[in-house]
Amino acid sequence: MLAVHFDQPGGPENLYVKKVAKPSPGEGEVLLKVAASALNRADILERQGQYAPPPGSSNILGLEASGHVVELGPGCQGHWKIGDPAMALLPSGGQAQYVTVPEGLLMPIPAGLTLIQAAAIPEVWLTAFQLLHLIGNVQPGEFVLIHAGSGGVGTAATQLARMAGAIPLVTTGSQDKLQMAEKLGAAGGFNYKEEDFSEETMKFTKGAGVNLIIDCIGGSYWEKNVNCLALDGRWVLYGLLGGPDVNGPLFSKLLFKRGSLITSLLRSRDKKYKEMLVKAFTEQILPHFSTEGPQRLLPIVDRVYPMTEIQEAHKYMESNQSMGKIILELPE
Repeated sequence: MLAVHFDQPGGPENLYVKKVAKPSPGEGEVLLKVAASALNRADILERQGQYAPPPGSSNILGLEASGHVVELGPGCQGHWKIGDPAMALLPSGGQAQYVTVPEGLLMPIPAGLTLIQAAAIPEVWLTAFQLLHLIGNVQPGEFVLIHAGSGGVGTAATQLARMAGAIPLVTTGSQDKLQMAEKLGAAGGFNYKEEDFSEETMKFTKGAGVNLIIDCIGGSYWEKNVNCLALDGRWVLYGLLGGPDVNGPLFSKLLFKRGSLITSLLRSRDKKYKEMLVKAFTEQILPHFSTEGPQRLLPIVDRVYPMTEIQEAHKYMESNQSMGKIILELPE
């Protein structure tokens, strides 16, 4: 089969399509013929040699995929049959023509969505669901500040926060991105390149601050985050795009707010946890991708690249111009 590959860590020019052995499903696994996968920031970090895949998983990039079930491994429980369309959460391996998936990490594709749209769901929507509900314990009426509001997790978190009855606010880097966030349900948005999001957040909340921050930036935002956090607020950190270092009195400021700083990653969690997450998401959230009306959820696809243009896809992601997900289409 064909798969995205790189021999040495480095820039996007190191990526190419390589012929590799097709995997076989193990105990309780299915083999998915991949129609589409999607890029994530983790792919860039892994390509640069900064984020190794979990032990025992494939060294092929790709944390999510959509396609059709083509083979069932021994011990499958009968939830899936050959030919079923499905989408999958993966530790790696999605950017290939075939990938093996534990059956509990597969989800049905919502009615009305294409395989391209479905590939935009698993990693970012499960991450957003986990951060808001399982970790952030979002409540109706709360203010939620979502950084990188036009990215994959950001566009999902905005819609899920709105659906939970919370009031989503976003930060992003352009007027176009702010307009898209507002269309998805953001009550307010702040261009971090032109204004102080912390000050603007405090104005918007009439001095109360936000109850929950969903943060993939980290170091460079720590002070502004704490300044606009409400008393007893929760700050959920899931990425370090703004660097890992903090200089200054973080603990005293956080203590003064009685704030909670909670960190989370999804990729490194065990199969049991991921299966629980997939089950909860499938039951509670997935139906809303197919319902008509204002509560309908929408995966946001920015661009679709053929697998052979993987270098261009990475360059585009690194340009920070994208709104929503960048999809990789696999050859038949």
